[in-house]
Amino acid sequence: MADEFIDLKTLEDRSLLIVDDDTPFRTRLGRAMEARGFDVVLAESVGEAKSEITRAVPAFAVVDLRLEDGNGLDVVQRIQDQRPEARVIVLTGYGNITTAVAAVKRGAIDYLAKPADADDVERALLSANGDLPPPPENPMSADRVRWEHIQRVYELCGKNVSETARRLNMHRRTLQRILAKRAPR
Repeated sequence: MADEFIDLKTLEDRSLLIVDDDTPFRTRLGRAMEARGFDVVLAESVGEAKSEITRAVPAFAVVDLRLEDGNGLDVVQRIQDQRPEARVIVLTGYGNITTAVAAVKRGAIDYLAKPADADDVERALLSANGDLPPPPENPMSADRVRWEHIQRVYELCGKNVSETARRLNMHRRTLQRILAKRAPR
C-alpha cells in the first residue's frame, strides 16, 4: 500500500487553526506544526475560533470536540460552510462512533483520539483524498476504549449511575466498581 500525501511545500495557503482548551497541549502542538511548515493560529474556545475564522478561514484545522464554551463541531461546521475544501480533523479524549460520525457529517476528514502526537495530526491533515492514514503508532488498548466509552455515557447521563448502568445494560454495582478505578493505559 503506497502512502500518498499532499506536499505541504507546494501549497500556497498553509494556514492551520488549532482549537483546544488545554493550553499546554495547544501550544506544544502549535510549535510542532509550525516546525513542519504550517502557518499556525491558536484558539482556546469556540468563540475565539469563530473570531479567527471571520478574519481568515484556514486551509487546515485541528479542533477539540469538547471545549469550555461549547462543541467543537460548531467550529468544524463554520469552517466547512465558508471553505468546503478546508481539511479539518477533530481531536477528543472521549472517542466514540457517534461523535466520529457527527464530525464526518459536519465535514471533518478524520477523527483522532487524544493524546494524538504531531506526526499523527500531520498524517491525517495531509493524507490524499480517499486515502486512509496509517494506523496510529500507539493505539488505545481495548480496556482503555471500553473505559472511555463508559465515561462518555456516564457524562451524557448527567453522571447518574443508575441511568448509565441501564443504558450500558450492566449492573449498577459493576458500573460503580469500574467508575472507581483509574483509567487503564
